[in-house]
Parts: sequence; structure tokens; C-alpha cells
Amino acid sequence: MAQFILAIDQGTTGTTVLVVDVTQPDATNIIGKQTVDFTQHYPQTGWVEHDLDGIWSSVTQAAGQALAQASAADKSFDANKIVGIGLTNQRETLCVFERQTGKPLARAIVWQCKRSAAICQRLRAAGLETTVKTKTGLVLDPYFSGTKITWLMENNPELAQSVRRGHAVFGTIDTYLISRLTGGKSFVTEASNASRTLAFNIQTGRWDSELIEALSIPSVDALPQVLDSAGLFGKTQGLGWLPDGIPISGVLGDQQAALAGQTCFDVGEAKCTYGTGAFLLANLGSKPLVSKAGMLTTVAWSLGGKLSYAFEGSAFIAGAAVQFLRDQLRIIQSASDSEAIARTVTAAPEIYFVPALAGLGAPYWDPKAQGAFLGLTRGTSQAQMVRAVLEGIALQVRELTEAMAHDLGSPLQVLRVDGGAAANSLLMQAQADYAGIRVDRPVNLETTAFGAALFSGLGIGLYKGLDQMRRARRTEHIFSPASTPSEKATVASHIAGWHRAVKAVQVFAGTATP
Repeated sequence: MAQFILAIDQGTTGTTVLVVDVTQPDATNIIGKQTVDFTQHYPQTGWVEHDLDGIWSSVTQAAGQALAQASAADKSFDANKIVGIGLTNQRETLCVFERQTGKPLARAIVWQCKRSAAICQRLRAAGLETTVKTKTGLVLDPYFSGTKITWLMENNPELAQSVRRGHAVFGTIDTYLISRLTGGKSFVTEASNASRTLAFNIQTGRWDSELIEALSIPSVDALPQVLDSAGLFGKTQGLGWLPDGIPISGVLGDQQAALAGQTCFDVGEAKCTYGTGAFLLANLGSKPLVSKAGMLTTVAWSLGGKLSYAFEGSAFIAGAAVQFLRDQLRIIQSASDSEAIARTVTAAPEIYFVPALAGLGAPYWDPKAQGAFLGLTRGTSQAQMVRAVLEGIALQVRELTEAMAHDLGSPLQVLRVDGGAAANSLLMQAQADYAGIRVDRPVNLETTAFGAALFSGLGIGLYKGLDQMRRARRTEHIFSPASTPSEKATVASHIAGWHRAVKAVQVFAGTATP
């Protein structure tokens, strides 16, 4: 009998929903797909917020349209044949809502928001950096949701009182959506999302009392129960657009979901997702190694009560830089135009773009850094600026691959890529050249949602283990790196110029000396 999984990918700028035919688990087929964007809010410089009702509306709209598309594409499809729901989400964005009703009590504070930078500095000055690094694998940066909680507790007295009374609770986007999907019955998260809060001890697999106190969280009861990444999180209730009783059976943070969707199940296998930012993860297996090169150690997933880990390098701006060209500078009309325009010109080694529009992520961790074009002259063309943006994305990801290789003790052999910007072949070839490794682009670029679907299937027993899920991934193209001495010399020249450009940005920010 035909059976299907609904996969929800709730991202930073929009929500994508897939309907996946899993009648033949080893030959899955996407029969419905829809993305609905939602509004970004910037109330102050450096602040980024989302309206939670707007996010929920994007979920319901995208799901409704994907279900309609599935019905038109496959006569055997019926919503009653959906056997599981997989959910993946932007990870560090903080939600606060009523425990019983799921009603939002404030706008979500987005992972890009810098409002808690002073709190991070205060905790650093109090000597907590080493404790945080040891227990969470993270660094004290406003990127993570824990200091966002501290900010709310200190700046919203009414909300803080509601939290202390147990009426209001905190969660990441997965927690909020599961609450909505289950009619308020489930207040849960899973380990990969929990590991991004600064309050979860990745050594013990539990919320940490010392960290909770340091972050001014009144009680562990204000935080959701942490479950395995595949299993029962609750069942749908009272939605109208889906039948009651469908199990939510797989949940992962978006980058961990992409790691799963790329079937990086062996130690050392790595992927990079080019979405709003660029996120490189490498599987570490059961050992939470400590990075010496600015990488984070994070939970990949939890299965059978056992944690698996990954190294992660985050560049906060990737595809968003192309959106910046389109929306703010109005140099291009659509993101898809960038490849054709950039192919007509050269940029490096004369022109560079440092995509620090939301600070510099790994390995620098410099929230004060700002984006910049360097090397502009009166002869600079818009096309060169477009190419510089694409090269800037690839060059900053090269920093991540180099740091990852340093920590792992050997170079990455293959980089599996996904996300919207991975469709840009010029960008992918630049990535292969600058990183010096093969870049493997799959047939299905929606690997984040696909990873959630795979773990949903695992949660309901459709897949018997990780090895069976490998057969669901197929390669579309391999990009090979520059190989001739001349090509390598050109690449080396570009990389040297990039390092000068980054240094200039940090000098301007006051975080480096000339």
C-alpha cells in the first residue's frame, strides 16, 4: 500500500514542505514541494526577529500547497496515508510562548540577532568561557539561544515573571511547532536542537544546572524535555489540514538534518549547506572531540539514547549575500541571475567581498565585523561585484574546510553540498578550487527536509538503520578542484588576497591591529 512522509523544513526566511513517497523506502520520490517565505523584522541595528504566528502561517500554507500538489501528481496519494512527519528547523532562534496554549508571548529572537553580545561579554568576564566550551562544545556568542533567554529575563519583567510562575516557557522553533502540531500536548525538543542553547551538556546528554543558573533561566521546567532524534514526539491534533493521530517521528536541527540527508553517517564524512548562511559539518561518531581551530563540537543526533557528534563551522552569511545584491543593492533582479552575470568577468585578485553582514563566524567568531567590498575603483562593474560575492562565499567556506582538516588530522576527501546556492555551478566550481577538494552535488538539493524525512522513517521503523538510508541519496555532479600548476598559483593568489581583505575588515571593526 502507498505510504508517504510529510517533511517540514522551517528555515530562516521561509518554510519548505515536502511530500515524500516512501512506498519503496530505498527509492523515495518527492511528489509535492512548496516554499512560503515570511517577513523579517529588524527593530534596531543588529536585531533580528520573527513573528511566530507568521512562521506558523508559512507552515500551514506551504503544507496545504504541497499536499495539493501531491494529490495532483499522484492519484494514490491521500493525507490519510501519511505515516509520519519529519521536522527540521532553524536552530538557535528562541521562542517564548504559553505552555498550555502555544500562544506566542513575544517575537522570536533569531539566531542572527546580536542583542545579547554584551551579556556574552559579561559571562566571558566572569570566567565562564572554558566551562561553556567544555560542557556544550560552543563558544559564548550571541548566535546561540541561551543568552537570548538571559536578555529577555533581564529586559522584559512581565515575561520573566510569567516564566517564573510556569505559565511561559522557552523553546527553539522545533519545540514551538511540535506544540502547535499536537494541540499543545507536547513540550519537547531533541538533542541536536538542545545542543545549540548553551544550556545542554553534550557530555551527559542533559540540561545542565550550572549553565541554567548562569543564563538566568529560573528552572529546568522552563525548558522542554529532550528526546531522541527519531521516535515519537507527539501526534497531530486539531489541525484541520491534516488528520489527527499522525506521529511526529523525526526531528533534527537544520544542519544536522542536512548531514543526515547527505547520508554522512561515517566518521569524517562532511557536508556544507548553502542557505542563508553556510554550515559545514563533519561526522565525529561517538567521540565529542574538542576543536583547536575555532570549530564547534555539536550533537549530530541521538539514537537509542546514545549521542553522535559533529564538528561544525558556521559562516553566518552565504545565500543571504546574494539576496543582499538583489534586495538592498539592486544589482541583480533574481538570485538565479548571479551565475550568468558573474561568468562574464573576473573579480579576485583585484576585488573581494567579505560577507560579514552579520559578523564573522568560525573560525574568527567576531560579532563586531561588518561586510565590505575591497579593491573598488571607478572601473569596477556591477558584474565584478556579483562575482566577488560568489567568490567571497566560497573563500569563507574554504576557511571552514581548512579548520576542519586541522582538527580531524587529515584533509576532507569530498564535500557534499546542498541548499539553494548549491545550484550555482560557478560557486560550486569556485568552492572546489579554493578548498582543493571534490565537491559532490546531489540530485536532490532539499537535503535538509529530506534528512528530516529519513529520520521520520527511522522513527516509525520504515528504515531499520542508518545503512539502509544511504541508498536514498544520488549524486548529480562532481566538481573537481584546480589541478594544473598555473591554476593552483592563481588560487593561491586569490586566497592570499582574501586573508588581507578579512584582516582589513577586522581592523576596521577594532578587533585586529593593522
